[in-house]
Amino acid sequence: MTGAPHTGRPLRVGLLGCADVALRRMLPAMVAHPEIEVTVIGSRDAARAKASADRFGGRPVTGYEDVVAADDVDAVYAPVPASLHATWVDAALRAGKHVLAEKPLTTDLASTRRLLDLARDRGLALVENVMFVHHTQHRAVRELLDSAVIGELRALHAVFTIPQPPPQDIRHRPDLGGGALWDVGVYPLRAALHFLGPALTVAGAVLSRGAGHQVDTAGAVVLRTPQGITAQLSFGMAHAYRSSYELHGSEGRIIVERAYTPPSDHVPLVRLESAAGARTLRLAPDDQVTATLTAFVAAVRARAQPDPAVLRLAQLLEQVRHFAPPTTAARG
Repeated sequence: MTGAPHTGRPLRVGLLGCADVALRRMLPAMVAHPEIEVTVIGSRDAARAKASADRFGGRPVTGYEDVVAADDVDAVYAPVPASLHATWVDAALRAGKHVLAEKPLTTDLASTRRLLDLARDRGLALVENVMFVHHTQHRAVRELLDSAVIGELRALHAVFTIPQPPPQDIRHRPDLGGGALWDVGVYPLRAALHFLGPALTVAGAVLSRGAGHQVDTAGAVVLRTPQGITAQLSFGMAHAYRSSYELHGSEGRIIVERAYTPPSDHVPLVRLESAAGARTLRLAPDDQVTATLTAFVAAVRARAQPDPAVLRLAQLLEQVRHFAPPTTAARG
């Protein structure tokens, strides 16, 4: 059976597409990882597949069919546009391959649930590539919360905004799963799940479109837990860059900048304000891409069940769409 763990040899990975995130972050980390071997790189553009294979190794193929069918591929990495995930993740799982898929896993709850069930039934690892949760700075924040240094947690405020992508970018295309919610909104939503737990519900949401756009370019969401802890989230892709969250407690707050996509040499700074005063914790740099790949390899070796957070995130995304459907009036 393909996709089975192979003791004593690296995990053989094939790529479904040569997206920017693959070329810029994932492939360099895969090539450097001692437990991963890139064996096949597929692209609908033959020249792009060849150029990527020349740079990172493996053999180039045109299209994605030969990647999922390859005998020398144990797992596939899928950085194809979000609207194609349901098709190609399904194909990979049915071919017996483990899958690391870019976020969001799909753009609708039913498809996400179906793929998670398929992976579970076949004993295959299916991982949504939300990398920031593997960075050690968030573990340090969790330890601060658990020590009650800011008292009882009351609220989370999280922001992820980026400058506007170029006009031809797929994030502007509704047919490919574009829009701010799918691209950057998943980060503060996932941060809320990470710190506040799975019982979150959407209390309100707004999605807006900039003039001339066919997809949402900004949004805001309010979440709450059964205990009354709230999360206020904002995101957008026509903004100045900001990547942060704050945890507010009864006796202080914790502030993290560069929360979601820090480079591997970034020195994390966690600001703590409490009754005892203000201080900044300087943490060691960490490579969240490598940490994500290590976690994926471990999931494959163990044939781990899917992370329940994947389904919860999909449920929250659907709730946001319910409160703020894509037909939200445009804003200039």
